[in-house]
Amino acid sequence: MSGSGKIVVYLTAVIEYLCAEVLELAGNASGDNKKLRIAPRHIQLAVRNDEELNTLLGGVTISEGGVLPNIQAQLLPKKTKGKTV
Repeated sequence: MSGSGKIVVYLTAVIEYLCAEVLELAGNASGDNKKLRIAPRHIQLAVRNDEELNTLLGGVTISEGGVLPNIQAQLLPKKTKGKTV
């Protein structure tokens, strides 16, 4: 096998692994949302919640993916210490 043939096989294996990883995480996300199909939203959640995939795909926009749910701590109501009756 020539040098370029080995590179093609290697790249194919890497792409297959990345696809399997993203699809597994997206399938878990769709199952958590009680859906039977993987939607772009599930792919977005899978990629952004995985540290390594997020680093790899940090500059990628997933169409129809939305954003991660996030509420800043300053916006949450303050807990008060009160007597419970």
